[in-house]
Amino acid sequence: MAVFTPVSLDDVAQWITQFPLGKALELKGISSGIENSNFFLTTERGEYVLTIFENLSFEQLPFYLNLMRHLADRGVLAPAPVANDKGELIVALHGKPASIVSKLEGRSQMDPQPVHCAAVGAMLAKMHLAGQDYALQQPNLRGLAWWHATTPEVLPFIPDEQAHLLRAEVHFQDAFAACDIYKQLQTGPVHADLFRNNVMFDGERLTGFFDFYFAGCDTWLFDVAVTVNDWCIDLDTGVLDTARVRALLDAYHAVRPFTAAEHTAWQPMLRAGALRFWLSRLYDFYRPREAEMLTPHDPGHFERILRERIATPAPGLF
Repeated sequence: MAVFTPVSLDDVAQWITQFPLGKALELKGISSGIENSNFFLTTERGEYVLTIFENLSFEQLPFYLNLMRHLADRGVLAPAPVANDKGELIVALHGKPASIVSKLEGRSQMDPQPVHCAAVGAMLAKMHLAGQDYALQQPNLRGLAWWHATTPEVLPFIPDEQAHLLRAEVHFQDAFAACDIYKQLQTGPVHADLFRNNVMFDGERLTGFFDFYFAGCDTWLFDVAVTVNDWCIDLDTGVLDTARVRALLDAYHAVRPFTAAEHTAWQPMLRAGALRFWLSRLYDFYRPREAEMLTPHDPGHFERILRERIATPAPGLF
């Protein structure tokens, strides 16, 4: 959510007249994240989030925005996209696709306890079930094919020890994705980026998931692994906190029981989740795009997590 495309309140003043939101009163850039240009937008009708998409195209975006609406209609706590007077959810701003969604109440819980992890696990399971009848299809654009395309882009920048780990893990994930167990895993729309800063809480009450712009169709277990790798760890070491892991997995399992195949695939999938974000952070660190307020993430964080998942078995799904 860095700001790659600067936008002023004057820029928005005329553009927003096509939406049922009244006048734009305030616009403030959001500095966290590194993919799109995001702004807190205050209008006469309330508070919203304006996003200008820097990588996703007009053709790709209906998957994400309609998914959010689909989930919200089924009781999943997700932001509601706002349509313009033509019923469009995606409208050009400065020549790029842009959207407005409702702003969730509360704040991110950056020091989660088991009670927060349980709430996330239950809502994630509910989200997976609610997405089963979603009509649009799009692969996870940061999946295995992207790992293969991106690895050669970062290898020239990293030391031999890291390069060996990266090549070895991509090879391991190739074999894992080709095995019979992987083919038995449940699939459907996934969030694929459900970190602490993409969930809102009011005290212990979960108020919503947001930032669905890495979503795609993938295994549900990958989504669980990505979530556990952020919500249930010691941030300094990457070591899993058993109480938080157990709370998240048990709450998920109570809503959507894990399968035997998922239990078998759990350890490799935790490694897959760590690899995906190590690789993307390596790419963003060594091949950054210019942006106002850009805050790159430390690639070493997910390298530590990957090494820890390889070295230490995680608590089982059930």
